[in-house]
Amino acid sequence: MKLLSFTADGRDSYGAVVGDGVVDLGARLGLRRPTLRALIAADAYGEAAALVAQGKADHRLADIRFRPVVPDPGKIVCIGLNYRDHVAEGGRDVTEKPVIFARFADSQIGHGEAMVRPRVSDRLDYEGELAIVIGKPGRHIAEAGALAHVAGYACYNDGSVRDWQRHTHQFTPGKNFAATGAFGPWMVTADEIPDPTKLRLTTRLNGGVRQDTTTDMMIFSIPEQIAYISTFTPLAPGDVIVTGTPGGVGSRRNPPEYMRAGDVIEVEISGVGLLRNPVVDE
Repeated sequence: MKLLSFTADGRDSYGAVVGDGVVDLGARLGLRRPTLRALIAADAYGEAAALVAQGKADHRLADIRFRPVVPDPGKIVCIGLNYRDHVAEGGRDVTEKPVIFARFADSQIGHGEAMVRPRVSDRLDYEGELAIVIGKPGRHIAEAGALAHVAGYACYNDGSVRDWQRHTHQFTPGKNFAATGAFGPWMVTADEIPDPTKLRLTTRLNGGVRQDTTTDMMIFSIPEQIAYISTFTPLAPGDVIVTGTPGGVGSRRNPPEYMRAGDVIEVEISGVGLLRNPVVDE
């Protein structure tokens, strides 16, 4: 299934994609499963699938406003420097352990919403990434069983304000400006992606390819990331791990190429979907 969060008719909800429409699961499941995060936590995919099987969409995709796939995650953990070509283009060394930073939930936007270049910087950069949504809670999760904890996969654009990111060795300021983290358009449930190392990730700026890789090129695999993160913090349903970006970011091009008002940025992952966002100035 493809599961998403959205707004329609002035009401926030979540649902499943059927053709060019959406089955409104939030309206149909009511208080028992009020959000997508609640559905994931209850492992209630059977209920959702039964409603999807009826094939009756409540809204057209063209009529909804996409929200971040999980608007209310308990935590968003991002992995930095996780592709060798990205490490190399920045003149860095591969680290022994994953580089970790956090993103705040209220810095996120959905598919189709505008990424905002802040007034204090002209260095808003793109980072196309694969995001994973945790389905099964756990602490000290073993690599061997880590994929069983994944609810699904989504596209992510970890928009980065580079000068603020580099004020110190801590990335947090440059990774959390309002409306810079695009997450969507939906989550594809894990049963449809048995091997997440077999995905192609492509980022396009105004139609031109800027990043193009396969997810088997990650330095730290998804099971390694889950095992490492769950050692220092318990993972809960709806938590999000953003798994790193490949080479080709704008700040490392010659000359540098940052996003500007009027641009359109796309992140496409095979088997998952295409995340598209315009860019505006604050």
